[in-house]
Amino acid sequence: MENSFKSGFVALIGRPNVGKSTLINAFIGEKVTITSDKSQTTRQRIQGIYTDNDAQIIFIDTPGIHKPKHELGSFMVNVAEETLTEADAILFMVSANEKIGPGDRFIINLLKNVKVPVILVINKVDLITEEEIFPIIQEYSQEYPFTEIVPVSSLEGSNVDKLLNILKDHLEEGPKYYEDEQLTDHPEYFMIAELIREKVLRLTHEEIPHSVAVNVENIEKRNNDITYIQATVITERPSQKGIIIGKNGQMLREIGKQARLDIANLLNTKIYLDLWVKVEKDWRNNMHKLNRLGFRYEDY
Repeated sequence: MENSFKSGFVALIGRPNVGKSTLINAFIGEKVTITSDKSQTTRQRIQGIYTDNDAQIIFIDTPGIHKPKHELGSFMVNVAEETLTEADAILFMVSANEKIGPGDRFIINLLKNVKVPVILVINKVDLITEEEIFPIIQEYSQEYPFTEIVPVSSLEGSNVDKLLNILKDHLEEGPKYYEDEQLTDHPEYFMIAELIREKVLRLTHEEIPHSVAVNVENIEKRNNDITYIQATVITERPSQKGIIIGKNGQMLREIGKQARLDIANLLNTKIYLDLWVKVEKDWRNNMHKLNRLGFRYEDY
């Protein structure tokens, strides 16, 4: 008898910076969500689609659960919490090199209300010894009756395939929601904005990341197979604008150079990227500006 085709939606939840985005990219084998060593990189639900001969798994990367300090933060936490009610399975991710804390226990408390399989993923095991993993497993096992516990290194790819197979075991028979070649459900402009924002996060100082958004204003295919993209990096203070532009425009040029490489790979075309920087004071607390930048509750 042939194996039945399985499908389902799998939510990744965890504190900021535990490696949710890196794991999704490892599952998919392509960059569908941006990564950074800065916390709270993901702001919206980003779906990565894994398809093989016997299953299709739609991974939902949620914003890291944290105590919100502004309207944008509240939006991020609400999105993450609401995702739990829609998933067919949940991956709760923690870092092997960080002790269990109030944020983890807050998430565990949320998980007590769900009725789907919850798999604990202990990420970053490459940063600890093999002996150190057992006390971590024991500690979390006392907090919640996890369906499975899987140690992984999403950066190095260890145990990622094993986790994928475990997920398949826990999913029900279902349809193929997306075409085989589709890797994400987000439109091009969203992915381009995220790739630009990723470079800002990676190249600028700690004070910059959380006050930055990117608005892609125009995508236009021109002659000679060149795609022209106009985008604006939005920040809250003139001092931050100065950091992003850099001395003689060097920082902005480097952001553009690195972003162009990823965007060209995404669109499979040559890119002309026209980048600007604009100050919009306190945009993270302005619902009108948040809506304009794509942060809409009704979309979730």
